[in-house]
Amino acid sequence: MEPVNWGVLGAAKFARDHMARAIHEAEGARLHALATSDATKAEPFRAFCPDLEVHSSYDALLADPRIDAVYIPLPNHIHVEWTLKALAAGKHVLTEKPIAMRTDEIDGLISARDAAGLLAAEAYMIVHHPQWQRARALIADGAIGPIRHADAHFSYDNRDDPGNIRNRAETGGGSIPDIGVYAYGSVRWATGAEPVSITSRIVRENGVDVFAQIIADMEGQGSRFTYHAMTSMRLHPRQEVVFQGETGLIRLTAPFNAGLFGEAQLHMFRSGRPDHVERFPGARQYRNQVEAFCRTVRDGAPYPWTLEDAKGTQAMIDGVFAAAS
Repeated sequence: MEPVNWGVLGAAKFARDHMARAIHEAEGARLHALATSDATKAEPFRAFCPDLEVHSSYDALLADPRIDAVYIPLPNHIHVEWTLKALAAGKHVLTEKPIAMRTDEIDGLISARDAAGLLAAEAYMIVHHPQWQRARALIADGAIGPIRHADAHFSYDNRDDPGNIRNRAETGGGSIPDIGVYAYGSVRWATGAEPVSITSRIVRENGVDVFAQIIADMEGQGSRFTYHAMTSMRLHPRQEVVFQGETGLIRLTAPFNAGLFGEAQLHMFRSGRPDHVERFPGARQYRNQVEAFCRTVRDGAPYPWTLEDAKGTQAMIDGVFAAAS
C-alpha cells in the first residue's frame, strides 16, 4: 500500500526537531514537502530527508496534488485559517495544539471536516503514548477505585526569550494555550469527566498568562472529583499528574514531554499491595501519532483524539479564562 504523502507548512523549530522527523520515520508515511519562503531553513530538514521538496509558499504546497496530508506547526492565532485552507485544498490535516483559540472556532472546523470527508485533528500526541493509554485503562477498570481527586502540574521558564511566540499576545501566547491544553485535556481524556464548575487565578505579563492555577469540580462516567492544575512559563520545569482514588493512586512522572523531560513512568500505589511501576523508555509518541493518523486515512481506523475532543478542552480553557475575569 502506498504511504501517505505529507507536507509541512513552515520550518518551525518544533517541526524540525520532532514532528517532521516523526513523519519521515513513521511506518506508512512519507515526508514529501516543506513550505518556507527562506530556502536556507529547509537545509536542516534535508539533513535527515534529502529528497524533500521545498515550496516557496504555503499556498503552493497546498496546491501540490502529490500531497495527501498536511502538518501545521504555525503560530496559534492562524491555526484555524490554515486548517480550513488545507481542508479546502483536499488535504487531510494535523494541526498543532491548540487548534483554535475559542470553542466556537472549532465548530467551523468540524463542519469543514465533515463537508470535505477528510481527517482533521489536533496534534495531541500524549493520547498516543502507552503511559496515558495504560492510565486510562486502569482508571476505567477501577484499579484505584472511584477517582476523588486529581492534580496536574506543568511548568517551564522562558522569561529570557521575550520574542518567543508563547510570550506574545498577538500570536496567541500564554501558558494556558501552550500547556494548559495538556493539563486539562489529559485528565478529561483519562477519566471521561468534564468540569461542572471552575475557579481560577491567572497572573499575566504583557497580555499573556504566565501563571495559572485552577480548581475544578469534575464529573462523568460515574465519578465526581476535585481537580487542581497549575501551569506556568515562569517557574522551574515540572511535570506530574496524579489520580487519587478511594483505593489507590496513579502517578505519571513525565506525562507530557515523555523522553525529553524524563523517562515515562506510571506508579501505582494501593493499600495492602506491593507498589507497582511501569516504565516506557522506548515509546515515541510523535511517531505513534503520525502512524495512527495514517491508519485512519488509509484504513478508516478510529482516531483517538477528535475535533470534538479538542473542543471539550477548548471549552474548559474558555471557562478558565472566564472564571478569572
